[in-house]
Amino acid sequence: MYVNLNGFSTNVIVKRKAIKNIYFKWENDDLVVTCNTYLSHAEIEKLIKKNSKSLQNLKKRTPKSDLKSNEMYFLGEKYVVEYDGVSRTYIDGNKIISKNEAELQKFLNYQCTVIFNSRLERLKVQFKDLPNFSLRIRHMTTRWGVCNTKSMTITLNSELIKKDVSLIDYVIIHELCHFKHMNHSSEFWSEVEKYYPYHKLARKMLKESQND
Repeated sequence: MYVNLNGFSTNVIVKRKAIKNIYFKWENDDLVVTCNTYLSHAEIEKLIKKNSKSLQNLKKRTPKSDLKSNEMYFLGEKYVVEYDGVSRTYIDGNKIISKNEAELQKFLNYQCTVIFNSRLERLKVQFKDLPNFSLRIRHMTTRWGVCNTKSMTITLNSELIKKDVSLIDYVIIHELCHFKHMNHSSEFWSEVEKYYPYHKLARKMLKESQND
């Protein structure tokens, strides 16, 4: 599909998905449009011409490098991160597309809240006599999780969002078991093993990832 944009014939690549909004980005001299499955070519062309000035300005700000800046892990899978200056953060295959680093971080923070709370609710029903406690999430440099019986809180490291769900589950179970044993005694590890038999492997994987 070609569209006349400010006197120049521009190649437009259309990617249709089950989304409500429409997103534009430049890949070198191609304009990539990600839109709803039912949006017609005529409607796309109309929107491109309506936003021609903004799209030209976006093209000037877009480096000729296909916008690939780095790689990151999300829930144990490796993704290429691309910043296009306009898009709300979304996952497309093996890519995470975002407006900028700040918006990507907002996305990750939101995912931490949703996923960590969901896993916690799923796991804690296996335990008996848990006290009332709250969940906190923050970035930590030396620990994956903390159980504080004074404040009745469990704190999870936001970096866990990069790990496989099974490792997130292990850290949650580890901290829940601390409500019964506030140490790392043999009794504590026996308690952990009831809910997570492969805790030694999980600990090894987390330790190795800290050294990467």
